[in-house]
Amino acid sequence: MSEKVNELVPVEITVDSLKKNIYEIRGKKVMLDRDLAQIYGYETKNFNRQVKNNKEKFIGDDFMFQLNEEDIDELSRCKNFTLKDGTGRGKNLKYMPYAFTEQGIYMLMTVLKGELATHQSRELVKAFKRMKDFIQTGPVLASSSELLQLSLQTSENTKDISDIKENMITKDDLSKVIESFSLPDKGIEYVIYSNRYFDANIAYTEIYSKAKKKIYVVDNYIGSKTLFLLRNVPSSVDVIIFSDNVGRHLTRTEYNLFNSEYPNVNITFQKTGGKFHDRYIIIDYKCRGEKIYHCGASSKDAGRQISTISQADNKELYYPMISDLLHQPVLVLR
Repeated sequence: MSEKVNELVPVEITVDSLKKNIYEIRGKKVMLDRDLAQIYGYETKNFNRQVKNNKEKFIGDDFMFQLNEEDIDELSRCKNFTLKDGTGRGKNLKYMPYAFTEQGIYMLMTVLKGELATHQSRELVKAFKRMKDFIQTGPVLASSSELLQLSLQTSENTKDISDIKENMITKDDLSKVIESFSLPDKGIEYVIYSNRYFDANIAYTEIYSKAKKKIYVVDNYIGSKTLFLLRNVPSSVDVIIFSDNVGRHLTRTEYNLFNSEYPNVNITFQKTGGKFHDRYIIIDYKCRGEKIYHCGASSKDAGRQISTISQADNKELYYPMISDLLHQPVLVLR
């Protein structure tokens, strides 16, 4: 779809301005249609028309949902929120606003076309990335367990491009956006995956998003980031992490914190028996859509150094290894 002529001047995107436009509604971090429309230089009604014309891309609350009067009442008590379409509560609004989740915002990048849209999408992603980096590298003002909990509660916003359907990821406009913020000279942690530079978090979560039934992660060096990259795996997919947890980098406390934040992710642990040096990801073992990946680095260190994730061609070659893993004893975190 070609981009319509925008009717408003698009706003400059900064971390501070972005924070003011992120709300928590129904337990989700979201942005409202009116604020996204302003970012992209649209009137709200024309912005929503672009979305409506591509409604098949926004099916389900994981992408977007329309607010109700209860949501408006709750937002009205937020100090950052003002009703721009009326002075009262929901009943005085001309229409109920739409809220876009993180996945929904990235899906917008496949809908809003053109040079201006690409530029604003790039700036959005860079701002999200800076917000994530502040959490990871800012001064430690809390205990290690409190800081971990904070990091688990804070979305790593760059990852969710992986939730866009595979055939959409290859579209030219979205590819330009991805390339523009994933190249190493942009200072972003990256891996080489699918013959391209990828933000490390995007690469791992894009791989995990392919699973329909099972995910096996084989990695003797695991940590809280290993779990965090799995946070959007649906409850219908069982995850087994095979690891001897060398150095005890992942603790029971860290796992409990993760589990409290993401209770729908089903993760169990088994040992590797000290037999494995390399790292692997196995998707849907012996099921339709089975894929096996060899990873050049541990996911807990994803992107800290240059590494490659490559897909195995001869899957049967790995079957004896996987069969042996499935007979390993349970790993007990301490």
